[in-house]
Amino acid sequence: MTDFNEFKQGSFRPFSKVPKPGKYVKRVILGVAGVAVIAVCAMDCTYQIQEQEQAVLTTFGVPKAVSETGLHFKIPFIQKVDKVNTTIQGFPIGYDMDSNATVENEGIMITSDYNFIDVDFFIEYRITEPVKYLYNSREPESILKNISQSCIRTVIASYDVDDVLTTGKSEIQSKIKEMIMEKMEEQDMGIQLVNITIQDSEPPTQEVMQAFKAVETAKQGKETAINNANKYQNEQLPQAEAQADQIIQEAEAEKQVRINEAEAEVARFNAMYEEYIKNPEVTKQRMFYEAMEDVLPDLKIIVDNGNGTQKLLPLEPFAEVSEEAAASEGEQQTDNLQTAADEEE
Repeated sequence: MTDFNEFKQGSFRPFSKVPKPGKYVKRVILGVAGVAVIAVCAMDCTYQIQEQEQAVLTTFGVPKAVSETGLHFKIPFIQKVDKVNTTIQGFPIGYDMDSNATVENEGIMITSDYNFIDVDFFIEYRITEPVKYLYNSREPESILKNISQSCIRTVIASYDVDDVLTTGKSEIQSKIKEMIMEKMEEQDMGIQLVNITIQDSEPPTQEVMQAFKAVETAKQGKETAINNANKYQNEQLPQAEAQADQIIQEAEAEKQVRINEAEAEVARFNAMYEEYIKNPEVTKQRMFYEAMEDVLPDLKIIVDNGNGTQKLLPLEPFAEVSEEAAASEGEQQTDNLQTAADEEE
């Protein structure tokens, strides 16, 4: 009765040692969380490396390459794993591999003979050093593509269009590959070039062909202008040389004429001077007569002897009269004067 009364009054509690329902929920939640943490740690502490694959294990920022295939362990939340594909990969240059459409401004190149050509390439590469691949550069594939495009344009520019379209493909591929490998060694990105292949080479589009024709026309115009200039030079040089020779010869002839005239003037002056020394008065008179004859060509000289006799005196060039001729002329004039005087008497 007492127990019943106590139970009735609420003071009797036979299950006082049983825990409350909330405590069971907390324990369940904690247990589930612990199991989840354990499961996550168990999953994060292992990683699998497949064939043709390598991993980079980073511990506190220090990377390490892992190349062995199979299951590997790591410390959760401390070590980080990055996987890279070591199989041969590739990308196109000049066209889109998915749609096979031409990529504008990638494949159009110029050759050594100033021709435009559209060439498509395919680059094959593989990752050889995962650590360098992940940490030495941000976008190694983009760098490889830029290097490849630069080398391709450099090599294509050293060949004419016929070699690129026909017989020179193998040699061009070899030179491009060698050049790319040298530049990749300088970059040290952990990527190895496997092969480069010319997929297709053809003349460019109609628009580029028009530009090519314009370049070809300009080149032909240049050659025509050069040929015309050379022709004009070949025509004018002999004429100029002949004119120069003629001018030189005329100058030499004029020089000799001047020398001869000067020498004649000197001889004439010397002759006149000799006559002047012998007979100054007569010489002065003859020089006066000759000067007047030069001034007045029709002038006649009349000599008055002072006795009423006049005579027409013919003049001869004084320069041609020698010493003997002057003496004989003087004697002749004296005889003529004497004859005229006798006739008047």
